[in-house]
Amino acid sequence: MALVTYVNGTFVQKDEAKISVYDHGYLYGDGIFEGIRVYGGRVFRLEQHLDRLYESARYLMLDIPLARDELRAAILETVRRSGLRDAYIRPVISRGVGDLGLDPRKCKTPTVVIIVDTIQLYPKDAYERGLRMITATTRKIRPDALSPQAKSLNYLSNIMARMEANQAGVDEAVMLNSEGYVCECSADNLFLVRESEVWTPPPYVGILKGITRGAVIELARELGVLLMERVFTLHDIYTADECFLTGTGAEVGPVVEVDGRKIAEGRPGAITLRLIAAFRDLVRREGTPVYTEEVVERRA
Repeated sequence: MALVTYVNGTFVQKDEAKISVYDHGYLYGDGIFEGIRVYGGRVFRLEQHLDRLYESARYLMLDIPLARDELRAAILETVRRSGLRDAYIRPVISRGVGDLGLDPRKCKTPTVVIIVDTIQLYPKDAYERGLRMITATTRKIRPDALSPQAKSLNYLSNIMARMEANQAGVDEAVMLNSEGYVCECSADNLFLVRESEVWTPPPYVGILKGITRGAVIELARELGVLLMERVFTLHDIYTADECFLTGTGAEVGPVVEVDGRKIAEGRPGAITLRLIAAFRDLVRREGTPVYTEEVVERRA
């Protein structure tokens, strides 16, 4: 079955999906998006993603032209029409078509696009051997300048960090905030393990509160692992017992090297592996059904 994209109320084939070059999402990155996963015909934590999408819209004073129930239904229908049981969903809401000036008042109607496709950020064997990272020179934007909680279309600093990782020939880049504290990666949240404690940066240092991050925090506590949000530096990563990252695209990925320094013995650690297994079990059990049970069973 061919991939289908939703564009302003119409379902079209992937190659036919188009927006205007005058759309301010294209011209200025004026818009918001979410990345959502489908596992086995179930959308993982759809309601949390919708919460964040509408919260981002309020921050940008962007009126999503669909009620929440309508957008949810459109997302599920786009997945159904694509025929995928394991997929990546990208709803994108932009300011819409305007003129060549910045003024958002010139954009009368926001553009709504829902993309459904597959995604794989890292090779499968990277989850067995572990990921390698460097520290980017590009810093995160200060949270008092632009809120990191708004998942906007402006990802230039993340892209710059990603390019640094590419040039270094590694899998990811750690990003620091303006004070030099560890923030997150170019596309993922970051965790480390020290003496059986799991640390992750608190939101106020400038991170996006990832949906997968939240799921892993819950799982750690269910497993009896002591987890805390705390500020830390590169020194803490270099001398950690384990390190891992989380994200919708990345899921839970072990990190074994940062800036040429091996993390402990240079292989995925025991707590990381427990959390990977727990997360994989969670996504098989939890989610909003896309298809009826009969359809899911037939496609299995």
